Amino acid sequence: MKRGAPDLAAALATELRPGQSIELLKELHILTREGKLNQDSRRKLKQVYHLVQFIEREMREGFAADAPITLADHGAGKSYLGFMLYDLVFGQRPGHVYGIETRGELVEKSRALAQRLGFGRMSFLNLSVAEAGASAQLPPRIDIVTALHACDTATDDAIRFGLQKEAASMVLVPCCQAEVAASLRQHKALALARTPLAELWRHPLHTREIGSQLTNVLRCLYLEACGYQVTVTELVGWEHSLKNELIVARRQGQGRGKRSAAERLGQLLDEFGLQALRETRFDLLPA
Repeated sequence: MKRGAPDLAAALATELRPGQSIELLKELHILTREGKLNQDSRRKLKQVYHLVQFIEREMREGFAADAPITLADHGAGKSYLGFMLYDLVFGQRPGHVYGIETRGELVEKSRALAQRLGFGRMSFLNLSVAEAGASAQLPPRIDIVTALHACDTATDDAIRFGLQKEAASMVLVPCCQAEVAASLRQHKALALARTPLAELWRHPLHTREIGSQLTNVLRCLYLEACGYQVTVTELVGWEHSLKNELIVARRQGQGRGKRSAAERLGQLLDEFGLQALRETRFDLLPA
């Protein structure tokens, strides 16, 4: 038993970051009570670490080292990301982390855990992403907005929130983009009669895949039209997660958008028969 303990500590040292709270990882069930990592937890940890690295870069390149930073994590769930950010980053710099989640029981558990661990600059709000934009429980400005696997239109709501709060950066990992695919499916017969491009989504599997791809392309153009520089990359290797597209948007200057991006966005909506989205998802486009 004694001989195995150093081996376990050495194995964990290669997986965890220096100074990381073992107690927190056990509370989040990333580590077992014995302090071990299973394969599922290892995958989850890898994803969160990668996202933390991208957020750290946005902090480092966009803010002074002693500047207080406000960060809102949308669709927080059990707040893995928020807690890890606080433990690894916000413990060494001023700022506040807001976890926004619709499931009240998860909000209460996160509040209790933050209090137990002494994470005093964390707040957990029982709100939808859409409600958060108008809530007095959040400050008028939020510096960084993040959403890890926010499902379907929740990513669009997080973008809207970021625009309303004039966020300096948004770090988003979309998931389950069903809205555009449903619209493509609804108007498929008309599209097939109008353009050969509709062959790209004639089959149900292609409808889902094209809908997902198109959704994120529209989001990127929208962010550019609203004054953000956008980078799209992989979060982790595809073997760890199929929901793997990472969108990083950084506000430029006074937030002046690219007219060409707004024009291309409009052209794509027209080409794919998605004009209705102008009034719902993309109504904050600059005039």
